[in-house]
Amino acid sequence: MDWQRYTLVGGIAAVLLALVYQWNDFKEQHTPALDQKTVVRHQADATDTLPSSQSPTITTSGTGGALPEGNSVPEVGAGVQAKLIAVNTDTLSLLIDPNGGDIVKVALRKYYEKLNTPDRPLILLNQTRSHTYIAKSGLVGGNGSCTAGRPLFSSDASEYALQEGKDTLTVDLKQTQNDISFTKRFTFTRGDYLVKVSYLVDNGRSKPLLAGICGEIVRDSLEPPVDVGIGVSPFLGAALHTSEENYYKQDFEDITKKPTTETIEGGWVAMVQHYFLSAWVPNQQEQNTFELRSAGNGLYNMGFTSPQLRVEPGQQGTVEASFYVGPKDVYRLEEISPYLDLTVDYGWLWWLAKPMFRVLNWIHEHIVDNWGWSIILLTVFIKALLFPLSAAGLRSMARMRKFAPQMKKLQEQYKDNRQKLAEETMKLYRREKINPVGGCLPLLLQMPVFIGLYWMLMETVELRHAPWIGWIHDLSVKDPYFILPVIMGASMWFMQKLNPQPTDPTQAKIMQLMPVMMTFFFLWFPAGLVLYWIANNLISIAQTWFINKQVEAASK
Repeated sequence: MDWQRYTLVGGIAAVLLALVYQWNDFKEQHTPALDQKTVVRHQADATDTLPSSQSPTITTSGTGGALPEGNSVPEVGAGVQAKLIAVNTDTLSLLIDPNGGDIVKVALRKYYEKLNTPDRPLILLNQTRSHTYIAKSGLVGGNGSCTAGRPLFSSDASEYALQEGKDTLTVDLKQTQNDISFTKRFTFTRGDYLVKVSYLVDNGRSKPLLAGICGEIVRDSLEPPVDVGIGVSPFLGAALHTSEENYYKQDFEDITKKPTTETIEGGWVAMVQHYFLSAWVPNQQEQNTFELRSAGNGLYNMGFTSPQLRVEPGQQGTVEASFYVGPKDVYRLEEISPYLDLTVDYGWLWWLAKPMFRVLNWIHEHIVDNWGWSIILLTVFIKALLFPLSAAGLRSMARMRKFAPQMKKLQEQYKDNRQKLAEETMKLYRREKINPVGGCLPLLLQMPVFIGLYWMLMETVELRHAPWIGWIHDLSVKDPYFILPVIMGASMWFMQKLNPQPTDPTQAKIMQLMPVMMTFFFLWFPAGLVLYWIANNLISIAQTWFINKQVEAASK
């Protein structure tokens, strides 16, 4: 009858796999595409200290690829044509609104929206009719707001590109009013996602001018599409460095309930999502004020204000900050500002996950140029490092497996006398020098390492669109054919057979179902994580077999 039961279970599992595959195919086909048509909405603002202007709505059609050329807009005054300014470097494609000089669209040219679509770079910042995620910056004087007064800048061209042989690109936006000349300068660097934003002020008035630089990230709460498995939800929200916490984060609900204001030296404020972020980083030698707040209408502001610079009559002054928009590159973020790398959120076990990532990255750079094999080699390294600890637990389980028939005999003999059963069982443990918790404690001590590795792999942007072998073209998403989860379940089942089986029939049945349940959950997990679990299980099987042979040889 066993073969009939196994055949039935196998048939049910096959049907479930087919249903899951069909459901995922259906979901992918019917998931609506995000609107990418950029719409810039202007409002009439006024200020007493800084020049302001207003212009009509500016609209440009997003292409999903390189940003469009010649973004024509309605006229601003007689014979004047305003255009969104397109900037292209080797890493970024941007649209800058001349009204305020705000960054209203950013595409990451080295990261694709989907696998193998180089003509469709990932659009991180954008403003459409259904989504807002933009970066504003400006000058503020007195108690003014960073977004109050959006001056209309002019530029020498509407399109800029980083030329071959050049390492930097400078884009100047200019505006003059009331004898004050303003130049808003964007400086881009080859191979980098950090944009330097400077204000050059030439005070032609007869009295001093006070002005500081401010920056804001304005975003709604729309969640970007992620594919990381059941029960896993990467953090989406704001983060900053405070005087009390190196990494203080708030989701949008927290910002609404508890707005945050902080003044510290240096610092940064960021908008964090899975794999990517944007962040304002002001002058690190100044006391800057940071703020997280709800702006109403479903929008949230994450910004900073720097100290004010005094520009005397006839003098020039410069205030500047940096804006990062790109991947969660741990090494680059460490260089930009202290603790900005913590936006690569490894959770409370970051102190374990971070060194494990460095080892993984070293393996990838110096041993094998493949992230899948790097994960396997990292797992081998960790298992070897922890083997002295796990060996004690494996030996204990091996001894319990050897004496399992005697324990079962005791249970049958004293099934109606629990107290006597407990006494005889303890006598057996003492006589044979068996530690009943010896197999559990080492495993519990290893759990923080495994959890830290799990979150490290979840947050590693390098795994996005990274292939392994054969059918695995992207380690950051689920196995398209569910082969790896099935292998993982089989390895887990085989590993169970090497360990002592529970003597209680109910517990034994539950343990037999665990590989099936884990396989089901792992169907949606990223292939890189499943690969780690397979490698871990296979190495554990080898270690268990080795220890079992040692215990058997020693007992002869």
